Amino acid sequence: MSKADESMIESVAVLGLGKVGMLAAELLKSAGFAVIGHDQRTVRAAPGIDVRATDVSDAAALRSELKSVDAVLSCLPYHLNVGVAEVASELGIHYFDLTEDVPTTQRIRELAADSRGLMAPQCGLAPGFVGIVAASQIEMFDHCRSLRMRVGALPQHPTGLMGYAFNWSPEGVVNEYLNDCEVIEEGVRKWVSPMEWRETIYVDGIQLEAFTTSGGLGTMCETYLGRVDNIDYKTMRYPGHMRLMNFFFHELLMRERRELAGEILTNAKPPVDDDVVYIHVAAEGRIDGQLTRHEYVRAFTSRVIAGESRTAIAWTTAGSVAAIIEMVNHGRLPRQGFLKQEDVPFDAFLATTTGKLFEATA
Repeated sequence: MSKADESMIESVAVLGLGKVGMLAAELLKSAGFAVIGHDQRTVRAAPGIDVRATDVSDAAALRSELKSVDAVLSCLPYHLNVGVAEVASELGIHYFDLTEDVPTTQRIRELAADSRGLMAPQCGLAPGFVGIVAASQIEMFDHCRSLRMRVGALPQHPTGLMGYAFNWSPEGVVNEYLNDCEVIEEGVRKWVSPMEWRETIYVDGIQLEAFTTSGGLGTMCETYLGRVDNIDYKTMRYPGHMRLMNFFFHELLMRERRELAGEILTNAKPPVDDDVVYIHVAAEGRIDGQLTRHEYVRAFTSRVIAGESRTAIAWTTAGSVAAIIEMVNHGRLPRQGFLKQEDVPFDAFLATTTGKLFEATA
């Protein structure tokens, strides 16, 4: 019998101990799990977290480390996730990640068909938390005519024309800006180009622009085709950002050199401590024949957790996946198969030890 067949998740391996991975490890430890962290570097962790230097790209080494745990959380660059998921599936343990990459998720879904454990990709902020919020809104309506999901992770005090800082993976950002985007438009599921459909949005009086980017919807178009007439996801940035990025990627042909593009952008706009995560989810439809609109609008900022200041993107991302793992452990979510984020009950999410972080700042 595999570990995943048991009723409880006692131990979790966290792969990749950057800001998000380290915080996820600490949150899981606080929630009562035994946590083993793995990174290619030698890093220091909070008391009670065992940290090991591991080459996670070595399948044999990874298999040896994961065979003694109940679950694995990958906080690695997206291109490493398939290898981790294949080992997790082979061992029959639960798998979680933060990826927004569509082909990666599709491969993990294929593995879920025969896996003895739960395969749960896309458990971060977007896709992830924003999809949980959006699904809760759809359920309010007798018929939902539109769902608009907008997320932006930005510096609180932007400088320069770009108005940005790379507090998230440059590989992930470049993918979002260049890969095609799935939408439902007038009842038709289709793919559209990224960095288009620009619109203006205000959150707490701050003017932002929103435009199409890839991956943020997860599996929602598949789930809600025929139930919701229009669904799309856009990234929010400060005004002028989209025009500059289109120039950078298309006129300068940096779309053909993605790795170099990420290096240039990160060098120009390194991470900042004072960031903000803007979320704007709006659904429209009819309830008892009455046309109604529901909105969930938040500006999450950096906050102190376990005695340390954490960036908004770090705690919202780490907090989301830690809450999902808590829910699986408590039997509030399946322990086998493929998990869609829209199948996660929002109220139950907020009731977890980690989910309360979102409620406290709501």
